Amino acid sequence: MQREITVPFLDGFTWARLTEPAEPSGAAPLFVLHGGPGMAHDYVKNLDALAEITGRTVVHYDQIGCGRSSHHPDAPAARWVPQLFVDEFHTLREALGFDEYHVLGQSWGGMLGAEIAVRRPAGLQGLMICNSPASMQLWLDGAARLRAELPAENREALDRHEADGTLDHPDYIEATRVFYERHVCRITPMPQDFVDSEAQMLADPTVYHTMNGPNEFHVVGTGRDWTIIDRLPQIAVPTLVVAGEFDEATPETWAPFVEQIPGARSHVFAGASHCTHLEMPDVFRGVIADFLAPLP
Repeated sequence: MQREITVPFLDGFTWARLTEPAEPSGAAPLFVLHGGPGMAHDYVKNLDALAEITGRTVVHYDQIGCGRSSHHPDAPAARWVPQLFVDEFHTLREALGFDEYHVLGQSWGGMLGAEIAVRRPAGLQGLMICNSPASMQLWLDGAARLRAELPAENREALDRHEADGTLDHPDYIEATRVFYERHVCRITPMPQDFVDSEAQMLADPTVYHTMNGPNEFHVVGTGRDWTIIDRLPQIAVPTLVVAGEFDEATPETWAPFVEQIPGARSHVFAGASHCTHLEMPDVFRGVIADFLAPLP
């Protein structure tokens, strides 16, 4: 069963959808944090199947500024910082009355999940960091390496048009497509869920462009200098870190999570990239369900 709610937050609201299992196990719910920032939940909505698999309520929501939540295109850039989204998460969680809970974050959602966990909030039972970097510098270093492996004409188009500021040129768009099909989602054409998230982001790119930049590998936004590496030892809950073999979140980007979070486990999905959950949904959900199984 699914139900939708909206919860007031600051001068706007957060939209959420709860998927409840037919036979609840009584175990703590799972919050799914989408990426971007600003990509909305559509592309991760297939994780609602975890409700029936695990007997847990699964909560999806669109972070403020995107999707079905309130949009704020005129907000100052200084508003869009991690603390805003940490506060939003807890506002929603408290409104739902969930005192114990798990967090799964994909891409930026994993970064947000780590930001939530390092604060050691009461009630957090488990953390799943999926396809996420521990710092944006590591992300940029990994992206540079992957760009260097693109065909020469694509590399040259990216470099030339970023230097000229002509990011809407067809050659730049084509080179971006090649990168995405290698390292973001290896299904062609792109799954409709991903297309839906991308379309709503392009309709209002405020959050994505402000915090990230024009695309996945040209990061020039306010999040350019973000890092959580030095705070990771503060995470004190069971943690699973996953990524794809061809992920734009390259091994060096997520290694600090495994190295610095006490007891953290990792799993790499062979043949997958950044949107592992879309490329091999059953296998992905199985790994998540196995991690959650012994937890409250």
